[in-house]
Amino acid sequence: MSQTIREHLRLNAERLGSAAEQPLLDAQVLLAHVLEKDRSWLYAHADDPLPATAQAVFEQLIEQRAAGHPVAHLTGRRAFWALELEVSTDTLIPRPETELLIETVLQADLPEEAAVLDLGTGSGAIALAIAYERPRWQITAVDRSVAALDVARRNLERLQLKNVSLLHGDWFNALPAGSRFDAIVSNPPYIAERDPHLAHGDVRFEPREALVSGADGLDDIRHLVAHAATYLKPEGWLWLEHGYDQGDAVAGLLHQYAYRAVTGNRDLAGNARVSGGQRQS
Repeated sequence: MSQTIREHLRLNAERLGSAAEQPLLDAQVLLAHVLEKDRSWLYAHADDPLPATAQAVFEQLIEQRAAGHPVAHLTGRRAFWALELEVSTDTLIPRPETELLIETVLQADLPEEAAVLDLGTGSGAIALAIAYERPRWQITAVDRSVAALDVARRNLERLQLKNVSLLHGDWFNALPAGSRFDAIVSNPPYIAERDPHLAHGDVRFEPREALVSGADGLDDIRHLVAHAATYLKPEGWLWLEHGYDQGDAVAGLLHQYAYRAVTGNRDLAGNARVSGGQRQS
């Protein structure tokens, strides 16, 4: 007699063991993906037998997860904000801490038809989440990776958002002359090149150029802070996501370049993770 869905989940969660922080959840997500159902369906059909073809595919995915491959790469999808996004090995996997950057932008006192620039858009997560919440805003999203922009474009088309433009290029070099924005946002690379965390977890499978930024992790942030004011309207805002221990350094850079109202928004652990400032009028 075929084993039930419940039994397959239990056995494969045990197979994952310490290779995953939440082995049962990972097993559920992978099996739901294989069956093209959601997790609630698995609970409702826990005593159903699992078809042999589905079992074979499921166990292959479990093997890859046990080897460390991120669940998002195995399913090709990641939930972020109110959206489901396609992701790939060419993009960062959108993470919950980046939602603090979205919250910061949405809570700001920006014009009803604001122009917002997202630098290093990757899968489009930040740009698309803002565009979804503010359909009257015009969002421009830039990335230097053609492969990442292809993923962002597919996400944009599937979500049918009409207020996002995608540009290929290196930071501000992608912009037409004279471009000005009410806000510039970015989740840039901010990990130091010798950071031991690079050898563990999902980041092992993500593009290094989207993670690492010089000896102290701040090279790209320095560039963005130094040049952003040229592309901001008077009193426009620059907001940057950064590492949990980089808040003071980023605030220092913002002060150095004469931004005012410099602030750091904190995550649930109390660490400043999004810092920003306002261009002088």
